[in-house]
Amino acid sequence: LMGVAWAWIFNDQYGVINDILIRLGLIKNSISWLGDPTLAMMAVIAADVWKTTPFVSLLLLAGLQSISGDLYEAHAIDGASSWQSFRQITLPLLMPQIVIAVLFRFAQAFGIFDLIQVMTGGGPAGATETVSIYIYSTVMRYLDFGYGAALVVCTFLLLVAAVAIAAYLLSRSRTNAAGGN
Repeated sequence: LMGVAWAWIFNDQYGVINDILIRLGLIKNSISWLGDPTLAMMAVIAADVWKTTPFVSLLLLAGLQSISGDLYEAHAIDGASSWQSFRQITLPLLMPQIVIAVLFRFAQAFGIFDLIQVMTGGGPAGATETVSIYIYSTVMRYLDFGYGAALVVCTFLLLVAAVAIAAYLLSRSRTNAAGGN
């Protein structure tokens, strides 16, 4: 449903984006957002960012709410500026949530299928083809089940490696936060 809505928003004849840009006088003719390879990728990225921003925001908000205000008060008494408080308190204590958010986005980016399939189908000229779209076309269009299965296994191993790296970074940030450099 969201993919259909975004496909209509970026439609070259009836889309809201072109209508707004023409009314503001920024463009004279409609732009084929989903017909140009560069613009199609930007349109898909904008739709995906819009779709996933609330989840990442909630993760980071939960992390921010877990930081005690006493730390900021003590830091301010010591004469620290807001920037120093951000660098020395907020960022290090928020790092686990940032790593988890990046990990989730990395996994979701590999799994993005529906939005791209509905908006562009992987086109134009394969410009918006992701791993999941490529695997789908390999298996369903070309009926190459062996190669498709190998692609799924490689994608899975890449995601496992990303999780291992994230787990290492999380354990390292916990060790640094505990003072055991």
